Amino acid sequence: MHWIFWPIASYLLGGVPFGLLLAKLKGVDIRTQGSGNTGATNVARTCGLPLGLTALAFDLLKGLVPVYIATGMSDHWLFLSLSTLAPILGHVYSPFLGFRGGKAVATTIGAFLGLAFLPTLVCVVICIVGIFASGYVSMGSLLFGAALPVAMLVSGRMELAPVALVVTLLLYWRHRENIARLARGQENPWRRKVT
Repeated sequence: MHWIFWPIASYLLGGVPFGLLLAKLKGVDIRTQGSGNTGATNVARTCGLPLGLTALAFDLLKGLVPVYIATGMSDHWLFLSLSTLAPILGHVYSPFLGFRGGKAVATTIGAFLGLAFLPTLVCVVICIVGIFASGYVSMGSLLFGAALPVAMLVSGRMELAPVALVVTLLLYWRHRENIARLARGQENPWRRKVT
């Protein structure tokens, strides 16, 4: 029963648009501001860093909590993979936003931290270095995505490599416009506020 119930519950939790809700506390609809994205980066750019960090924490938790609970239910790789993918899909295709949403980097980080802490932490370090070295959040996100399945393989968590690869493809799809802007040299650096 938990094989069906828990991934669905995880999907619904992942779909809660915390960034949108937090921004509305300041009277801002971030869907019409900045990049129009409901994630933590756009919250930080449009509403300030403190609120952006709060949105980041909530987006991390909505990936981490369901996966952490799932690991106590079963150690079967398929159940854990479904429970990992579900909140990420919920964030990207939120049932509360007409099946639209964010890019799910923070939710992905949270989910995989609950599943494979140390390999994911290495990917997070790569992400942070990428952001500061390039000046672009999107570049760090893309590096994180590229490193994720590799980290699962290298760390011996080969059973998690398929879901990591699926998530990487999803992240790259969600960042396709960023990739195009990076290629044209028109991407917004994280240090500059979007107007």
